[in-house]
Amino acid sequence: MTCFNTIDDMPARQTVLTRIDINAPVKEGVVQDCKRFERHAATITDLLDRGHAVALLAHQGRPGRDSYMALEQHADILSTRLRREVRYVDDVGGEKAATAVNSLDAGDVLLLENTRFSDHELRELPPERHAENGFVQNLSAAADCFVNDAYSAAHRSHASLVGFPAVMDAYAGPVMAQEYRHNSRIRNGLDGRTTIVLGGKKTGDVLHVMDRLIADDAVDSFLMGGLVGELFLRAEGHDVGYDVDDSRFMHKQWLAYRDTVKRLLADHRGRIHLPLDLAFHDADRERTEVAVSDAAKEEPYWDIGHETMEQYTRIIRHSDAVLVKGAPGVFEDETFAHGTKTLLEAIGTHGCFSVVGGGDTSRCIDLYDLDETDFDHVSIAGGAYIRALTGEPLPAVEALRVQR
Repeated sequence: MTCFNTIDDMPARQTVLTRIDINAPVKEGVVQDCKRFERHAATITDLLDRGHAVALLAHQGRPGRDSYMALEQHADILSTRLRREVRYVDDVGGEKAATAVNSLDAGDVLLLENTRFSDHELRELPPERHAENGFVQNLSAAADCFVNDAYSAAHRSHASLVGFPAVMDAYAGPVMAQEYRHNSRIRNGLDGRTTIVLGGKKTGDVLHVMDRLIADDAVDSFLMGGLVGELFLRAEGHDVGYDVDDSRFMHKQWLAYRDTVKRLLADHRGRIHLPLDLAFHDADRERTEVAVSDAAKEEPYWDIGHETMEQYTRIIRHSDAVLVKGAPGVFEDETFAHGTKTLLEAIGTHGCFSVVGGGDTSRCIDLYDLDETDFDHVSIAGGAYIRALTGEPLPAVEALRVQR
């Protein structure tokens, strides 16, 4: 059931502050176009077609990271997507930004500077506290209403996400509404046998999801892959899940999560399916697969093997609903994309209810020309998708519920 107003409820010809999430991969200083730009470009087009003027709020990266940068390139990408100029304003919420917003006419689009350049943005505060700062006060005075389309950032209680609904009329954008509808269905219960594919390297997130879904008896089968799958295999005594360089990444992961992994295996082994074989580079840099019983801790493993793919595919074929959180292999390398691609193809052609979540995993669909329409929903969210799976509240969604 919808918990907020959408852009269908907005009056005509508004100047709209629109929070989007175009936080994108950056390679050698160049922002990469991605599905987030595609989704939000559709929202902007919808708003413009309705006669509104649009001032965009967005973020990129975090302080101290290479991806933390201004949004001028983002404006260029959006301009290409929209086939019209998106003016870039190098101010977040000061006088320059407010003047630019206030001067917009119907059909105009501008992108304000990275919201995280504001000292106020990254503080985790309740809406009423954020509403007091100058950033929110200046921009809300210059616009008519606020649209939040940034579901993938909805797990944050940041100023640009929760402050504006406390002081002005606020609506959910199409991306926000669609993500909320599909991801809420997960927590509201799915019919029939449910399977989830879990992978990637964010072990803490995956284990948190597993704990909650197991406690709620919401999932019948967990198909493990990625680095988190290796930790489960290590807990069973196989020689995987070790560092093969000086990073000590896997060692720290093991120390942090081994007790949880062992507990889950001891209590729920019948529902947790582990890889039967793994893939790695041989001496000639070719893909080679080895049974986990013969795996050697000196090798870095990059994908599940074909025997595992066959076993996981059989489980998927007998499922009524399949969710995906994290990839079972390093799909960015075509040599090790077989596992991820095979499982996604099995899900897409099976006809079950399906949600593919996580910003990285959803990229695989575009990278290997899979048909997005084969899935019920492809989420561009990461942290918010995790919260949807675990049933935790999303501050930005809760802010839209507030009736002033």
